[in-house]
Amino acid sequence: MQNSAFGIDLGTGNIKIYNNMDGTILNQKNMIAVMNKTNLFAYGDEAFEMYEKAPSNIRISYPLTYGVIADIKDMQEVLKCFITDLTASSKYSGGDFYISVPKDITEVEKRAFYDLVKDSNVKAKKIMIVEKAIADGLGLDIDVKNSQGVMVVDVGFDTSEISILSLGGIVLSKLIKVGGRKFDSAIQAAVRKEFNLMIGGKTAEKVKIDLSNKETSGEPAVVYGRDIVTGLPVERQIPTEIIDAALNENIASIVENIKVILERTPPELAADIYRHGIYLTGGSAHLKNLDVLINKGTNLRVNLAENSQESVANGLARIIQDDNFKSLAYSLEGMTAKGTGLK
Repeated sequence: MQNSAFGIDLGTGNIKIYNNMDGTILNQKNMIAVMNKTNLFAYGDEAFEMYEKAPSNIRISYPLTYGVIADIKDMQEVLKCFITDLTASSKYSGGDFYISVPKDITEVEKRAFYDLVKDSNVKAKKIMIVEKAIADGLGLDIDVKNSQGVMVVDVGFDTSEISILSLGGIVLSKLIKVGGRKFDSAIQAAVRKEFNLMIGGKTAEKVKIDLSNKETSGEPAVVYGRDIVTGLPVERQIPTEIIDAALNENIASIVENIKVILERTPPELAADIYRHGIYLTGGSAHLKNLDVLINKGTNLRVNLAENSQESVANGLARIIQDDNFKSLAYSLEGMTAKGTGLK
């Protein structure tokens, strides 16, 4: 009988969980709503629906910030709820957990991911760690264990991780604090500056996602918000040129950091990257013109992942399913508090 196993990609914006018992990937907002400081009110997409609309006695938040756990208690609650949902229809007696972590974080922060699963009351039999960029590569159907150099750029909600992979390891990696949330904030700032209009983060995100369709049809983006001068709710039509201009500064930052990593890449690996191009993935990878501007800034082909938000979860699925890739996961079990700096 097949053992239960879960591959967990804890994104700042979305949590993705691969369940090997049915081969599905759960993909929901990584959010929690807590009423009166102690009572769980909602989680996942349901909590996101309430975001920026809830009364003061309901706190709605993201348990992760910039790719690391900001509130471990909230994150434990979210994880436990989703695992309970996934196992509700089966006789679940525990399972193996494979969790992805960014490369460019401290050992203490990595240990926090391990402790999260261990202390979440999800009946974890085994907890394995997988470098996020490695899982990304596998999810993009790249054989990361060969000697070919691969550049993976994962543009997430709070961060972008730029990595060079070879021989099952990460040669170079850089985590920068630019992602979907920065894009949303830039749109909010531009709309406020140009139209004296305050819009919410969810509205900005919708404008960002619809940008390609609006430019194709030649229509402006329609937003609703509060006029700063009158204080009244209004509707405004926002030209797509203003949105494009607002996004360009943050996109330029991603491109510059890609060039920094390329400049540090050993020549033989650089030759591989030139031949095969850059692999672009992550929840914000499909931002309009991102792949075009990366191509323009680096003169390298950009391979845009089709299902970019779930590439890490798909990579974890391959590790769970294929013994050939099991060596790419490792355990932190037995690591002492002294060794991690924890007390």
